[in-house]
Amino acid sequence: KGAGLTADTVPRLKLKWAFGFPASVSGFGQPTVASGRIFVGSDNGYVYSLSAATGCVYWSFQAKGWVRNAVSVGPIKGHGAARYAVYFGDAKANIYAVDAQNGKLLWTTRPEQHYTARSTGSPTFYEGRLYVPISSWEEFQASTPEYPCCTFRGSVAALDANTGEQIWKTYTIAEEPKPTRKNSKGTQLYAPAGASVWNAPTVDAHRHAIYFGTGDSETEPAEKTSDAVMALDLNTGKVLWVYQSQADDAWLNGCTGATKPENCPNVVGPDWDIGSSPILRTLPGGKRMVVAGTMNAVVFALDPDRNGALLWSSSIADKPRTGVVWGGTADERYGYWGLSGGGVAAVQLAIGERTWFVPAEGARIGNAAAAASIPGVAFIGGTDGKLRALATADGHKLWEVDTEREFETVNKLAAKGGSITAAGPVVAGGMVFVGSGYVLLAFGVQ
Repeated sequence: KGAGLTADTVPRLKLKWAFGFPASVSGFGQPTVASGRIFVGSDNGYVYSLSAATGCVYWSFQAKGWVRNAVSVGPIKGHGAARYAVYFGDAKANIYAVDAQNGKLLWTTRPEQHYTARSTGSPTFYEGRLYVPISSWEEFQASTPEYPCCTFRGSVAALDANTGEQIWKTYTIAEEPKPTRKNSKGTQLYAPAGASVWNAPTVDAHRHAIYFGTGDSETEPAEKTSDAVMALDLNTGKVLWVYQSQADDAWLNGCTGATKPENCPNVVGPDWDIGSSPILRTLPGGKRMVVAGTMNAVVFALDPDRNGALLWSSSIADKPRTGVVWGGTADERYGYWGLSGGGVAAVQLAIGERTWFVPAEGARIGNAAAAASIPGVAFIGGTDGKLRALATADGHKLWEVDTEREFETVNKLAAKGGSITAAGPVVAGGMVFVGSGYVLLAFGVQ
């Protein structure tokens, strides 16, 4: 109902408008649609409020760093005439509440003070609270011998959405980092560290819990909470259960060559994070499950009503070193995932069986961007700049558009589409919105 589209009308989608991101090279954030407006961030640090119908700008807000996550929208109290806020984070782990009507800053806070912290996953709004995931750029620099590797720990913080005041904060690694040894440069090294939270927490109102995926460890031995799905209590942040999908994954960027820097783990892991949000579904008959995917293309289902017990696990890729990165989508019976190495797979949620697979239309095309679906249709973006709509019954193509070209924009900027690699399409109000290159595109039924 919210999509305003059906499988029959999807083949008639045509471009309605394009908005060029000023002084940008990437649209970066996935758009959020609410009350006839679009809210979207970009790599230049601006968040824009646009008309969903025309793409015209209501307001723009300058954050202190790039804004990669999709914003959340929710009610806010105690700020005069402001009734609704948009909530988001930036590259420096600052979290913001901005008046949805006019773009005025209402509050800002920084729940994690580590200098490598950043906000990549979206803050999740639920019943007056924000559940904020925190990740880091530390693992991409830590192989440098002069860097005191490693001290960052992933976390989720619960904030009062009205004030930004922290209610609780839970680290994915409970133990604080401690000095271990010094390398030949005299640099002090530390452990344990890692397990960033790259994705938006998923709320389970029935169990009064949130679920999220974690990344790899930065130090060895790898922590039991790395490459895992964690469940926390909504009220207190207490860890309810943990399911680890990949053990012994201690990984740092730059540690895979023949000559490894001293900061590298002795045994370098495969880097098989759970980067995307777990999907919570109730199947016909009432069975509930939490479904997640990993960067080595293993999709698995957990029972939230039995402390995360494993229900099934399935490998959905046809070739190695390909996997689920930014997220899948699911209806009541099936889940649909694009893969970084190319292709789209459908999985029967009840048993974990792969029911169909559509390979990429080219050897070097990836489909890692977040997927979206409406009844009967799954929308999948590609690194070739093409957005495709596939029939969920068998994967046959219903519609396709090539976005890798120049567009005439409503704000009169020269803008070019490009690859769709991370942020995926959003379907709302009879329209499909997707970022491509440094342009936001809106499609509607002709």
